[in-house]
Formats: sequence, C-alpha cells, structure tokens
Amino acid sequence: MPFAVDLGLNAGDLRLQDVDPFFQLGHAEQLQVLADRFDEALAPNDANLCGLFHDEPPFPDCQSGAIQPRKALERKFSEESVPMTHSMTAIAIQGGKGPAEALYAAQIPRPEPQPGQILIKVHAAGINRPDIIQRLGGYPPPPGSPDTMGLEVAGEVVEAAGRWKVGDKVCALLGGGGYAEYAVCDARHALPIPKGLDFVTAAALPETVFTVYANVFEHGALKAGETLLVHGATSGIGTIAIQMGKAAGARVIATARGGAKAATARSMGADVAIDSSIDDFAEVTKREGGCDVVLDMVGGDYFSKDLDALKVGGRIVFIAAQGGGEVPLQIFRLMQKRAVVTGSTLRPRDPDEKARLAAEVERVVWPWIEAGKIAPHLDRTFPLGQAAAAHAHLETDTHVGKIVLAVE
Repeated sequence: MPFAVDLGLNAGDLRLQDVDPFFQLGHAEQLQVLADRFDEALAPNDANLCGLFHDEPPFPDCQSGAIQPRKALERKFSEESVPMTHSMTAIAIQGGKGPAEALYAAQIPRPEPQPGQILIKVHAAGINRPDIIQRLGGYPPPPGSPDTMGLEVAGEVVEAAGRWKVGDKVCALLGGGGYAEYAVCDARHALPIPKGLDFVTAAALPETVFTVYANVFEHGALKAGETLLVHGATSGIGTIAIQMGKAAGARVIATARGGAKAATARSMGADVAIDSSIDDFAEVTKREGGCDVVLDMVGGDYFSKDLDALKVGGRIVFIAAQGGGEVPLQIFRLMQKRAVVTGSTLRPRDPDEKARLAAEVERVVWPWIEAGKIAPHLDRTFPLGQAAAAHAHLETDTHVGKIVLAVE
C-alpha cells in the first residue's frame, strides 16, 4: 500500500528506479518523499517500512536495533551516488520559433528512456544548420522525438540498453533533444567515442559523419581513384567530407568563398581548392579532369555548373539548397552525361535505417578516425546557456568547421 517516508527537507522526489535497490517493493511504484518524521523509531512489526531495508520477508524485528534508518540513508545517498533529479536544463525557443535571440535556458522534465533506448548524461552537443531551420519553424522532429533542438551529442550512459552499460562513453545521433543536460536515443544509434577524442570533439561527429557517409559513399557511390567535388568546403560537413574522401582513396576538389577559406580547405587535405567567389569552379574542375561525385549543399545556379563539371556516369548529391531550391534542368545534357541526380535528408529516416547506417559508419569510418585520417575541425565552443550566441555565430557564415555546446 502507498506510504510516505521522509529523507530530509532537501531530498526532493525520488523515483524507485533512481534509488533501487534501496526501495525493494517488487514493482516500479512512485514513492513521494513527503513527511518529516524519518528520525522517529520505526513502529514494531511494520513490515512495509522494514521492507525498505530488506529485500524480502522475514523482516527483522524493527525494535531489535538491526535497522538504522539514518545510517542507511547516509550509506545509500553518499556523494558518489546522488540520485538524478526529475528536471534538467535544456534550450527552448520563446514563442516556439524565432531568431537566435529567442533561445533561452529552461527547466523541463528529464526524458524517460523507452525500451531499447539509453539515457545519456550530455557533456557536449553539436550545432548544425538544420537546428536553425527548426528554430525558424521548419524541419520538425520525427514522431516520438523531443521538440527541443539538437541532433548529436556526446556523453555518458546513465540508463543502459542494448550493448551499452552504465558509464560507457558514447556519441549519438538523435531525432532531437540534444541541447540539454540529458538526452535519450535508440541504443542502436549510439557509437563508442573513438580513442583519443574528448566529449566536445566527439559531439561534432554523428550528424556530420552519418550525412557524408550516406550521401557520398552510399547514394553517390564514391570509389577509390574517383574525384569528389565538395561545395561549402569549410563547413562542418565540408571539412569532414574532404577528409573522408581522402581516407577512401579519392581525389578531392573543394570550393569555398574567399581565399582564406580555400586555403583552409587545402589544409584539410583537398587536392585542389577553388575560391568560388572569383573562379568558375566548373571550368577549374574540367581542367582537372572533371569529377565523378558532387556533394552539393548550395543548389540554385550551382546545379548547371555541377552538371558541366561532371564526368560521364557521374552523380550529383544534394544535402541542402542554401542558394535556392529550384534549379534549371537541361534534360538532354543530363542524358548525354548519363548523370544521376539524387539527395536525401537524415533526420526523418526510420529507426531501423538509422541503425543500419550507424553500423556501417562504425565499420568503415571509425577505423579511419582512430587511425588519425579524420579529425573534426572545431571552430568554437559555447556553454549550453549561450546557445543563442552559438546560433548567431553560425548564421554569420564565418565559421570553419563545427560549433559545439559544452554542457557542464
């Protein structure tokens, strides 16, 4: 039957699973810690209260001195095992959508993992351009995902499932909810943090690496010896795409706006770096022999130049359309090139497809990272509470690589 026990004025409300096996009642009941009488002696033969300290009957005589409530509490709730609270800090949007300054830190309920999910104590969360689209009212989270932003995190497992155990250090692809102190995800969508990487660096991996692998290596079918053309070369996606292309044995041509960014792309490993603000990237690419795969996040008037630069049998893969979502399509030119034009999004994919992709990324890309062939380029790190400033910085388009939120 329900009852209340005092754990002190500042104990708060505790769930059974937070303090198990301290409360051994046989079922995951909710215990509300309310009263202010725990220091009083336990009533004789009170099996309910005696059961708090012993797994099963027969319980000892409560007057025998075998039960020491105060010492039991001190032993269970030591500094090393303080239970998690029900609420957490997360980033919300005033009014549901708005500019960067609409982001603010709020107290919201901590998520509860469902079967097959892990709960992660977040140490860092990556920021991605789709987060801005969501903040502005587009790109909604898939069904069952949190409404809050954040598509990738790194942290420690605090509630386990699948192959993970409590304390494992992971980075994970999320449907949402990464801008927070805790996040839940399908256990199959988490990967071990590669050797040598800290939480902040690992948080820059999942969304970026999954996107590049799915689009360049699966849809684009890039092979060793082929040439990859990467637009937006100094973005988080671009810097990783250059490195993954090189790790796979491809030649990489990269475009960026401005001489300094082109030089950065070259330092990332690009064989040819083009300042697209002054040079025609299609002409330069053709002089270099053309390209087999184009990774395009620009769209707009880039498409006709992509097609011009493409070798016969080449593939153009769209992952965004920052320069415009409508393009002129010369059908006969497409036919002459025997070109494939495709594209994809990552977030709406079903859980089984993301799990398949995660397994492929771990099999193919993780060894490249651990061998030092790939390393996320970090532009800046902001505290969680400064998410608004982080978004504003991303929107300036001056960044090189990834922007990450650090969660204390």
